[in-house]
Amino acid sequence: MARVSTYLNFARQTEDAFNFYRSVFGGEFMGPIHRFGGAPAGGPALSKEDAQLVMHIELAITGGHILMGTDAPPSMGFQVTAGNQVHLNLEPDTRIEAERLFNGLAEGGTVSMPLQDMFWGAYFGSVTDRYGICWMVNCAEPATGG
Repeated sequence: MARVSTYLNFARQTEDAFNFYRSVFGGEFMGPIHRFGGAPAGGPALSKEDAQLVMHIELAITGGHILMGTDAPPSMGFQVTAGNQVHLNLEPDTRIEAERLFNGLAEGGTVSMPLQDMFWGAYFGSVTDRYGICWMVNCAEPATGG
């Protein structure tokens, strides 16, 4: 089912922030806390500290809205500044809809990661629109053929 969630970037504070949000909203994290050290080999070398940082976490909050988050370590090229710490995450049902949304948002904007198949099984890309709003498109529909 398609959904929209809010994605927050933190400078090494994601786990603390999400424990706080969990204390406010209640409930449990949706699935495990994924850490950068658990990503497949081939990415940048990580310090022991960066390997323990949160790559992805989810928490259902009011009205079924999903709050997601990640740490944004400078060692991986991230710099958290006001304006890029929040991303709207779109989860369309189909790759066709993912491409339509992504291409529409990219018109006049800046693509930070083109749509592509990712190791977590999704078709994913990110873009900053012409107004400076950061968007992620994450479609779970599997690739067809091959």
